[in-house]
Amino acid sequence: MDAPAEGGTEGSLRLPAATIFLSAFLLFQVQPMVGKLVLPWFGGSAGVWTTCLLFFQTLLLLGYLYSHLVVRHLSQKGQIRVHGGLLLAALLTLPLRLHPFFRPLGGNEPLGHLLGLLTLTVGFPYLLLSTTGPLVQAWVARRGRIPYRLFALSNLASMLALASYPLLVEPFLPLKAQAWLWSAGFATFAGLVFALARRNAFEAVDRKATPEPEERPGTILKLLWIAFAAVPSLLLMAVTTHLSTNVAPIPFLWILPLGLYLLSFILCFEGSRWYQRGLFLGLLPVLLVIMSLALRPDFKWMDYRFEALSKAAFWLASVRGQVLLFSLGLFVACMVAHGELARRRPHPQFLTGFYLRLSLGGAMGGLFVAYLAPRIFTTYLELPLGLAAAAAVAGLSLAWDQSPRPRWQRPVAGAMSVLALGLGLHALRLNRPEDQITIARGRNFYGTLAVFDNPEHTWRTLAHGTITHGGQFLDPAKANHPATYYSLDSGVGLAIASLKEPPRKLGLVGLGTGSLAAYGRPGDQLRFYEINPLVEPFARHYFTYLGQSLAATEVMLGDARLSLEAESAQGYDLLAIDAFSSDAIPVHLLTREAFALYFRHLAPGGVLAVHVSNRYLELRPVVRASVDAFGWKARVVDTDSDEEEGTYGSTWVLVTQDDAFFDGPAFRDNEDVKPLPDKALLWRDDFSNLFRVLK
Repeated sequence: MDAPAEGGTEGSLRLPAATIFLSAFLLFQVQPMVGKLVLPWFGGSAGVWTTCLLFFQTLLLLGYLYSHLVVRHLSQKGQIRVHGGLLLAALLTLPLRLHPFFRPLGGNEPLGHLLGLLTLTVGFPYLLLSTTGPLVQAWVARRGRIPYRLFALSNLASMLALASYPLLVEPFLPLKAQAWLWSAGFATFAGLVFALARRNAFEAVDRKATPEPEERPGTILKLLWIAFAAVPSLLLMAVTTHLSTNVAPIPFLWILPLGLYLLSFILCFEGSRWYQRGLFLGLLPVLLVIMSLALRPDFKWMDYRFEALSKAAFWLASVRGQVLLFSLGLFVACMVAHGELARRRPHPQFLTGFYLRLSLGGAMGGLFVAYLAPRIFTTYLELPLGLAAAAAVAGLSLAWDQSPRPRWQRPVAGAMSVLALGLGLHALRLNRPEDQITIARGRNFYGTLAVFDNPEHTWRTLAHGTITHGGQFLDPAKANHPATYYSLDSGVGLAIASLKEPPRKLGLVGLGTGSLAAYGRPGDQLRFYEINPLVEPFARHYFTYLGQSLAATEVMLGDARLSLEAESAQGYDLLAIDAFSSDAIPVHLLTREAFALYFRHLAPGGVLAVHVSNRYLELRPVVRASVDAFGWKARVVDTDSDEEEGTYGSTWVLVTQDDAFFDGPAFRDNEDVKPLPDKALLWRDDFSNLFRVLK
């Protein structure tokens, strides 16, 4: 802590420090909690988390605006009365719970529903928590103290909250208990604020007695504050989207970038010794170039003259390499931007205005990624453009510097500007695989879709991000051949072949290219459940499975779990769960309650087929636990890739009550058919732990 002012004691900062610490802890503890709470209604896409971040950044901006206005226009006693009344009102909204009014329906754009749900669920308490930092720091500043280290303390609390959630909270507490515990923490926080208001140390101070600084912050400096806050926020959300979409959609990869973002705030505002300007400005361009290259689809195939560089390229294309590279790059970029912010922080009398512009920049970066980018780009261009913006901001910090500038500073500023331009131009060349021909692209809340042909125009694939979601031969003689994960020898292929003769009724969760429609026979009914409204037009326009199917097909838009809950029992002969968000099935489709719903919709002797192929998560124990809970029978079918047949390696778990089903000819003596592993991990709607299923 800073040295006490004359007439003050070190102990006088303990209560405001405790209040700020608890408020910041609650602010960031609730973010992953609420993000997980809303996933069953909105799917598992990265868009859910980026929308949550945008919501929280917007409320932070409103909270800082509130603090700025009340400090400028209300007396100390007036601030306490208004703030105390709002805290009492916020207590009446607890405990946290989802409000069914904003439950999404059909295939409508979910952004408005999600923001509305977040507002009713946590909006008012979160808004009041967000005001605490600048408001209490302003009270401390009125007593003649320098409060900026309290800002570092609040970011430390935020980082601890994020780290504790996946390690100490999520693995041991169901969501309902988490919500009640958080609500109790908010009540404790309100008590600390009321205790703080009563302290003699925060009695009204005559403003006229407060000395005016000699210089007010100018317009250019205020704009720099906004820019230095906007770019790290943009990179935070863009890196999170990249890792969640292309690596794995797990809370750890939501929390890791946010934790590094907060760590940079802690180090830069705790003191000047952490931000070594020359070191971080030297690392930044190197990391920006490597990250930009790593975004190329053919990066891992780049031909290097030196073996060491070739091995490094392959490692950077791996899961660990991607996570490490983009985490380190994000941290260095945040250190540069936040370090330059800390060097330009104003006199404490202008503290609330400084924080207001800082939060405005953060909200602008979040708005660009979560709202504007999906509407103006068909690919994830916000990350490569964010890398260019990071170089531009570094150059800006060197060009507009009030401190004495060494000789190297001007040419380095120019070099950073050139680098920013080069990275921007390189961004336009990304997402163009050299070994494939792009046929179509699209993007919405749920991510990016792309259709690619091979150079010979014999094979077409549908990709979500970097993950293939189906493919088809373009030769008419082979076009209706089920391929990729749905081949004749795959788990779902064997299951369908073992069903009774048509007519049959099949429920298929996840549309993709519509590959499973190839199994339809005259008299069959096939109902696809698809959450992403962009998938159906892509499947119908660029692929022929749906159009050429011999069965009657229909597509139900909306989250499959919600759609199945709203329907009466369908009596499906087979229900296939093949809904992937990035490279994994959304968690809410693998809980015990979800399996109970699936079994309700199966006909007597019907089969549930669950697609669990995954590079990062071992999902078979989760299926095993639910199968055991209901006493059903299950087998795993593992198949390998076959390029000539257009077959991808896949893992399906087949579940049925029919003891004789697995004695059929399709399964007897089939080396690909194995029992489920003994390990079991039961997930429920209010409790799941992805860390325990990481490979």
